[in-house]
Amino acid sequence: MTRVAVVDHGAGNLVSIARGLSAAGAEVVIAAQPQDLTGAAGVVLPGVGSSGGVMAGIRRAGFDRALPEWRGQLLGICVGLQVMFDVSAEDGAACLGLIPGSVEPLRSAPRLPHTGWNDLHIRRPDSLFAGLPDRPTFYFVHGFAPVPADPEVITAAADYGSTFCAAVRVGLRAGVQFHPERSGLNGLKLLANFVAQCREAVDAA
Repeated sequence: MTRVAVVDHGAGNLVSIARGLSAAGAEVVIAAQPQDLTGAAGVVLPGVGSSGGVMAGIRRAGFDRALPEWRGQLLGICVGLQVMFDVSAEDGAACLGLIPGSVEPLRSAPRLPHTGWNDLHIRRPDSLFAGLPDRPTFYFVHGFAPVPADPEVITAAADYGSTFCAAVRVGLRAGVQFHPERSGLNGLKLLANFVAQCREAVDAA
C-alpha cells in the first residue's frame, strides 16, 4: 500500500484529507514531526487560516527544515500551497521558499474572503487533473493567492473579480489553492490522482 504523510502543523483539515487519501488506497500517516515522513511516498501539506500562523506551526514542529529537503511527491493545499512560496503579503510572513514568488491579496474581488465553488481553467496538462472534466469545479476559501515568479509553473487558474493562480507545479512539487477534501467527487479524484503519482514513483524506483 502506498504511504502518504499528511503534515500536522496545527492548522489543516487533516481528517477530511486523510479520508480522501484512504479512499484512494493510500496508507495515511499523520506526521506530527519530521521523522514521521520516513517511508512515505508522498507528502500532503494542508493549511487553513493565515500564512503566518501556518508557518509558525511548521517551524514549531521542525518541518521548515524537513520540507525543503523532501525529494518525493509534495502536494500543498490552500494555505499549504501559499507557504510553499517565498513570502506572503498577508502578514509579511517568510515562507518555505520551495517555489519562487509571493502570495498577494485577490484583486478586484467582489467580496472577501472568496468562499464558494469556481471552475478551473486548465492551462497546461498535469496528471493531478487526469480524468476530470475540461473545466472542473472546486471549493475555495481564501483572500490571497500565489503569484509565481515564473507564470509557466501555473497549471490552472480561476476567476473571482480577476484571474488568479489556482494550481501550480514545479517538478515533484505541486499545489492547489482550493480544497479538494471539500470538493466532492472532483476533489476525491484529484486526491486519487496524487496517490497514483506516489504509487508510480515507488514502482519506478
